[in-house]
Amino acid sequence: MSQVLSGLPRDLGLVMPAEWAAHSATWMSWPFDEEMWFDHLTQVRQEYSILVKTLARFEPVHLLVRDEEAEASARAALEGVPNVTLHRIPLNDVWMRDNGPIFLLKGRSSPADAPALSFVNWGFNAWGGKYDWELDNQVPLALAEILQLPRFDANYVMEGGSLEINGEGACITTEQCLLTPTRNASLGKADLEKLLSQYLGIDQVIWLKDGLEGDHTDGHVDTITRFADATTVLTSVTTDRNDVNFARMQENLEILRRTRLKDGRDLRVIELPLPEEKLFLDDGTRLPPTYANFYIANGAVLVPQYGDRNDALALDVLRSAFPQHQVIGLASRHIIMGGGSFHCLTQQQPRS
Repeated sequence: MSQVLSGLPRDLGLVMPAEWAAHSATWMSWPFDEEMWFDHLTQVRQEYSILVKTLARFEPVHLLVRDEEAEASARAALEGVPNVTLHRIPLNDVWMRDNGPIFLLKGRSSPADAPALSFVNWGFNAWGGKYDWELDNQVPLALAEILQLPRFDANYVMEGGSLEINGEGACITTEQCLLTPTRNASLGKADLEKLLSQYLGIDQVIWLKDGLEGDHTDGHVDTITRFADATTVLTSVTTDRNDVNFARMQENLEILRRTRLKDGRDLRVIELPLPEEKLFLDDGTRLPPTYANFYIANGAVLVPQYGDRNDALALDVLRSAFPQHQVIGLASRHIIMGGGSFHCLTQQQPRS
C-alpha cells in the first residue's frame, strides 16, 4: 500500500517542477469508445500511436488501457516500439493531464527525510460534472500502487490543464476555469491562491480571463498560454477580429504584458497564432484547435498540427522559443474532436 502523507507539501519544501525539468516518464491513456470520438476512433488511434511512438524516442511512456479491446489495439499499433509499458486500469476517458496525479519534487528547503518524489491526488469531476468521472478519479490511486509513491490527498477539484507553472513559484491560470462554481464553489481567488501555495509551492498566481470558445474545460490555460522558460510566455492570438477569440486573447495578452514576476522581472511575451481555420463537429459545436497545447518532453517539443495554413508558422515561433529542443509537428486533426490535444493527453513524471 502506498503511503498517504499528512500535513501539507509546502511544509516539507515540496514543489511542482516546470514541465521542461527532466522527466523519468510520461503517463498517457489509450483512446477507446467509438461514440466518444464521433465515429473517428480509428483515425484518432492512428494519430495517437504516432504521438506515442515519437514521444517514446525521448523518454519512457506508460500507457493506461481500460479493457481487453483497448489493450489489444494498443499492442497491435505499437508492436515493436521500445520504451512503452502498458497498464490495465479502468477509465472513463483519456485526458491524463486532468485526472492524473501532479508530481512533486523535494526542494532546496526540504528536510532530509522528505520524499524525493511524491504527488498530489486532487479530486476530479470531469470539468464540473459534464461527463462520467468516477473511474478517472481513481487513476492517481492506481498509479500510487504501481509506482509505490507517497501521496497527499487534496479534497479539492483541480485539473493539471488549468495550471501553467514556471518552476520558480509562478503559475498562470484563468478566472473562467478556476472560479467556475461546479468545481470548488466555496473558494474565491485568495482561497485558491492559498491552496496552490500549500500543495504546489506556488508564490504568485497570474490570473488571465477567458479561454477559447468551444473549450469544454471552461477555459484551460494550457490551450492558450504556456511558459517556455521561467520568464518567457507564449500566448495565443488571432488576427480575425470577427472571431470571439480575438477580444479574449487580446485581453489576456495585455494582462501578460503588464505582469511582473514576484522578484520584479518582466515577462517576455511571445504571440503564438491560433489556427486560421475554424473547426466544428457535425452538430455545429466549435472545437478549440490550438498550438499552445504542445507537450515538452526530454529534448523535444511535440506540437499539434491541423492541416492549417498557420501550422508551419506556429512551428517557427516555437522553434525560436525552444532553441535547445527538437520541435516536432504531429497530426491532431482527429484528436482535437475530443476537445483537447497533446498536452491534455499527457502527464509528466519528473526525474527525482
